[in-house]
Order: sequence, then C-alpha cells, then structure tokens
Amino acid sequence: MNDSTIEKKLYNQLKIVQSYLLKMGATKEEAEDIAQDTAYKFLLYIDSVDIRNVEGWLFRVATNQYYDFYRKKARHKTILLKFDYTQLFEEFTPELAAVQHEIKQELDDLLNELKPKYREFLILKYSTGLKMSEIASLYNMSEGSVKTILHRARNLFIKEYRRLNDGE
Repeated sequence: MNDSTIEKKLYNQLKIVQSYLLKMGATKEEAEDIAQDTAYKFLLYIDSVDIRNVEGWLFRVATNQYYDFYRKKARHKTILLKFDYTQLFEEFTPELAAVQHEIKQELDDLLNELKPKYREFLILKYSTGLKMSEIASLYNMSEGSVKTILHRARNLFIKEYRRLNDGE
C-alpha cells in the first residue's frame, strides 16, 4: 500500500472518530485536537498497532483522550451527548425550537444517567451508525456480547424514559 492510500484511509477514519467525539459532547475544536493527537500517536506507535484492528485502536485512543481531557478540565462534569434533533421537525418555528430544546435536554439527561459503556454503545450504534461487527471489533468483543450490552442499554433507556414520562 502506498503512502497516499494510507493517508486517505487514516484521514477518513479520523473523520469518523471526530464525528463520534462530537456526538459524545466534545466541541468542534476539542474533537479536532483529539483527532490530531490520535493521528500523531498512531504515527508514533504504528509499528505496535495491530493492523487488523486499526479502527478500534483509533477509537479507543480518541475516547481515552476525550475522557482524560474532561477529567483534567473538571473532575465531576457530566458529558453531554449531542444529537441532531432538527430532523424531527419539518418546519422550524420558535415553538418547535422550544419543544426541540426540551426534548434534547430530556434525552441528554436520560442518556447521562446510563452507565458510560451503555451510553457509548448506544451512540456508536444509533448516532454513528456502526454495525454490530464494527462495534465488536472496536472493543475486541464477540458480536453476541455487543448485542447483549446493546439490548440491556436499550431496555434500560426505554424503562427510564417511560418512568420519566409516566411521572409527569
């Protein structure tokens, strides 16, 4: 494989990682910085990276850097998830904007109550759109384990969502 092919593949993979970081709650600048640091570490440790699981390595390094960044920034700050809810509404009005903000805040709060692993798996599956096999390779797990974790995460999310809405 020539250098330009490797460069293009790394660039494309880092764009996906950057998108994932944005959905986890990083700002655009933070996501770019973390992606750049991840690329640097990849190039630095390229000889020790398992070539069969480069995507998983990049995601793991970026996720760890993201958590380290927030631990340093504020020890007890919760990580907000960012979803694009504008697609839920066909017409943008101030009333819809208020409803949209309320729904987003409710779902962010609900997702932040979940275990970090459940939150990560839900984001990877439903926001980033990764397949079960891709998530399994990222975490070096079997597809069955990923399915189990996603099933538990979905059920807990639905249970908490219903509890929240039945209580109002």
